[in-house]
Amino acid sequence: MERMNHYLSLRLLKGLGIALLASLMGIFIFSIILMYTNLSEATIPIVIIVISFISILLGATISTRKISQRGMLSGGIIGGTYVALLYLTSSIVGPGFTMNMYTVIMLIAGVIAGLIGGILGVNS
Repeated sequence: MERMNHYLSLRLLKGLGIALLASLMGIFIFSIILMYTNLSEATIPIVIIVISFISILLGATISTRKISQRGMLSGGIIGGTYVALLYLTSSIVGPGFTMNMYTVIMLIAGVIAGLIGGILGVNS
C-alpha cells in the first residue's frame, strides 16, 4: 500500500511539473505575441486562464495515463495544487493578495481542467 501511495505521489508531482512547464512556455509565447502586436493588454487575464486551463489539462492527462483508477481525484488534486501554488507565489511576489472573482474563476477552472484531464488520462 505504501508503495502505491509513493507511486501516486510521484505521478501527481510529475503532472504538476508538466502543468507548470507548459504554463511557462505558454506565457512566454503570449508575451512575445503581446510585445510584437497591437493586442490589447485587457486580454491578459483571459489568456492566462486559458493557458492555465490547457496546462493543467495536459499535466493531469499525462500523469494519470498509467493510473488505472481515481483519475478524477488525481486530476483535481493537480489542478487545485497548481492554482494554490500560483496564488501563493503571487502573494509572496506581488503587493497585496486579494480574493476576487478572478481568483474564484481561476480556482474553478483549474479544478475542472484537472478533473477532465484525469478522466482523459485514465481512459486513454
